[in-house]
Amino acid sequence: MAEYEMVREIQNMCPNNQMRDVFFEEVETDDPVAYVKQMLKDRDVQIEAQMEGNGAVTVFADCSGMIQKFVFTPV
Repeated sequence: MAEYEMVREIQNMCPNNQMRDVFFEEVETDDPVAYVKQMLKDRDVQIEAQMEGNGAVTVFADCSGMIQKFVFTPV
C-alpha cells in the first residue's frame, strides 16, 4: 500500500467567516478516491479527483453543499 500525507480542508459555512478547518493525517491506501468515499460513506456525496504529475491526488467532495478538499501527497 502507498503511504500519503492527507490534508483535509473543510470550508466554514458561517457568513463572514473565511476560516477553514484543516486536519493532517498519514494514511495508507492504494486508492485515495475510494478512501474518501469510505470516510463519507453515509452521506450523499459528489466526488471529483485530480491527479498530479508528482503522484499527489486532490479529491473534492461535495456533501450536500459543504465542500471538503482532500490532498494526498506521497510520503
